[in-house]
Amino acid sequence: MQAHGHAVSPNTVRKLLPELGYSRQANRKANDGRQHADRDAQFEHINAQVRAFQAEGQPVLSVDTKKKELVGNFANKGTDYRPERRPRRTEVHDFEKPQLGKVVPYGVYDVADNSGWVSVGITSDTAQFAVNAIRCWYAKMGRERYPAAQRVLITADCGGSNGARVRLWKRELQALADETGLSLTVCHYPPGTSKWNKIEHRLFCHITQTWRATPLTSRLAVVELIAATTTTTGLTVACELDTNTYEKGIKVTQADMAALNLHRDPFHPEWNYTIKPRPST
Repeated sequence: MQAHGHAVSPNTVRKLLPELGYSRQANRKANDGRQHADRDAQFEHINAQVRAFQAEGQPVLSVDTKKKELVGNFANKGTDYRPERRPRRTEVHDFEKPQLGKVVPYGVYDVADNSGWVSVGITSDTAQFAVNAIRCWYAKMGRERYPAAQRVLITADCGGSNGARVRLWKRELQALADETGLSLTVCHYPPGTSKWNKIEHRLFCHITQTWRATPLTSRLAVVELIAATTTTTGLTVACELDTNTYEKGIKVTQADMAALNLHRDPFHPEWNYTIKPRPST
């Protein structure tokens, strides 16, 4: 190629680029998109609610769905110790196996107790599945941990099965409130801020570390690996397979919404609300 009348090779250009301040760089995920004007105010509201609930000894939960996982002898990210030159052999292509399918882990993280509950679903990630995971946490862990609990604070992302605009999420929470007698206060993180949800860096990242380089060969393997997750700070995790079938596309009518005992907060009522048990008839 010619540059200013001089013949140069690609190697010459490669050598000159660092002198001009260039280097090879990977993409960096940094653009969160447009930030909501009340983003910081919502964070402050969530923190104030967390402090108030913990001061009264009431449970504070962080909830979310972990990434769906293929079940089978598929490669899993990360490295682990193996005999030299004897890597674990896995499938070349990540094609879902009909007899094994995928699993959907939904996590419930107890902020004060530093403990987690994970329901491993085998069908769809729906609001019914999400609320049933909270129901299982309360039955298996929460009731014993908080025998005097009267209300629960749930912090969640703004989208997904537990999204702020999902009617089925609110209807299922109402059913849970009626069953348990607990008032359920929900605070959603603003759009584009899900990485600040505590469950991401206090539970899910440790599960990923536990099963690094380990193929998830069966549903039982998924449950056992999640339950084996611990940290030096004392994290404990309980896990169970949820074999229920959850259908997509369930419609919640205006009449259903009107029947909810829903109390919206004055500050961003679409993000902050409380669902109280309905008086028994």
